[in-house]
Amino acid sequence: MAVTMKDVAKAAGVSISTVSFVLNQTPGQSLRPETVQRVQAAAQTLGYTPNRIARALREGSSRLVLLRAGNLRGSGLTSLIAGLQDELAAHGHSLIVTYTEAGDDDLLAALAPRHVLDLGQPRLPGFTKAGDGGWEVEMDHHTATQLQYLLTKGHRRIGFAYPPDGLLIDMRTRQVQQFLTRTGMPAPAPLVLPHDQPSILKAVAEFRRQHPDVTAIAAFSDHEAIRLLAALAAQGVTVPDELAVIGFDEGQVGAWWTPALTTVKIDAASYGRRMARNALGLPDQPWQGQPSQVIVRQSA
Repeated sequence: MAVTMKDVAKAAGVSISTVSFVLNQTPGQSLRPETVQRVQAAAQTLGYTPNRIARALREGSSRLVLLRAGNLRGSGLTSLIAGLQDELAAHGHSLIVTYTEAGDDDLLAALAPRHVLDLGQPRLPGFTKAGDGGWEVEMDHHTATQLQYLLTKGHRRIGFAYPPDGLLIDMRTRQVQQFLTRTGMPAPAPLVLPHDQPSILKAVAEFRRQHPDVTAIAAFSDHEAIRLLAALAAQGVTVPDELAVIGFDEGQVGAWWTPALTTVKIDAASYGRRMARNALGLPDQPWQGQPSQVIVRQSA
């Protein structure tokens, strides 16, 4: 049987209203510190768990935050969710993640979340220090980190490999184009990587035929970089001597590939924590390190 406020009140020797004031941290109440400690100790000893439905009715929304991830996948998303979840839990909230692009009106009505975060939108809380640029500004920074590394390695003709569909492709393609334009480089040579292996092999062979001057390819993600490396290996192309490849959003497989994948590691967990604090109306915390950095291995 679930422990109730009545049980906590009896164990602590106080009224149910006092237990409610303490456990819900109701402002404006003059409670003695020893009373607060006694109630908290009783609740912990009995294993009291707040009734989230009743709390939602009182507050007008639940202590839930909904994250719409759409069709995004990858280690960066996993880390972002972990950071988001940890920070929300530290403030008494829980996270619900959906992976569909369909409408979720019924879910929203049932959960009454305090906040909804949509990764398909360019503006999200927690992504810029000023809070006025959103995800698009930060992704531009990470894209620049990826491309600047190739420039420092002497590459002047760069390709960009990406899947045929999915979130953020248009944004990242535009950012690659804009960065190379700003730095006086030629426009990126586009390489669309189909989903099936035979088509990838054909696309990579055609790309190399049309763009023999490209010496490095920046990939949309580590997933696309590994698919590209597999196709190049099948065609006998030596990486990085004949063609360098750099990934994005460090995954678990790249370090085990041969040659090991050079990639961009994004501190997605910190972004998740910042997103959580912004969603709850809390101030941002200072960055503990760089938002992104190049993990130098062998492929670029």
